[in-house]
Amino acid sequence: MSSNKHSLSENIIAILTGTFIVAQGVFFLQQADLLTGGTTGLALVMTHFVDLTFGQLYFMANCPFYLMAWFRMGRSFAMTSIVSGGLVSIITDNLYRVVEINWLDPLYCAVIGGLLMGLGMLILFRHRTSLGGFNVLVLFLQERFGISAGKMQMGIDISILIGSFFFASPITLAYSVIGAFMLNLVLAMNHKPSRYSASAPAS
Repeated sequence: MSSNKHSLSENIIAILTGTFIVAQGVFFLQQADLLTGGTTGLALVMTHFVDLTFGQLYFMANCPFYLMAWFRMGRSFAMTSIVSGGLVSIITDNLYRVVEINWLDPLYCAVIGGLLMGLGMLILFRHRTSLGGFNVLVLFLQERFGISAGKMQMGIDISILIGSFFFASPITLAYSVIGAFMLNLVLAMNHKPSRYSASAPAS
């Protein structure tokens, strides 16, 4: 999240752009049945076990973190995070209406999916919002202790993927780790405490 103030129109455009890009990244992961870290990965896993869409599961998984954001990061940050998470859920669930892909290489899906998700999240971070989930936790810790949000997110994501070993084949898990690495590489290289502040607007 940028320490510089943005206008309302700039924030609206950034939220629409960031969530759209993240949804494209999730879509590529879905095409190859890949996983990722965070609440996105949890939602992707759960779609194989319950009769709910990714978007529904993703939003529900994020709800506890929206509550944390409300009390820890301010009402404005929480509300924009809820809107951003909701948009990703809606866009991802409806992309099949406008896009149909017969085949994609899983490695390509992992790389492009991770890059797009990282880029979209970076846009949101710089406009003082997030998608909820572990984004809220790592941004709060970055604000409080100055630790890189990208590095913390990478550690959490890799841990979740390792824990998914029993739900995915080794090759799927390997591609998924690549995707998570690409996502967090974008954040680690471009979202640094020395450049951008994680402080949320006052509620």
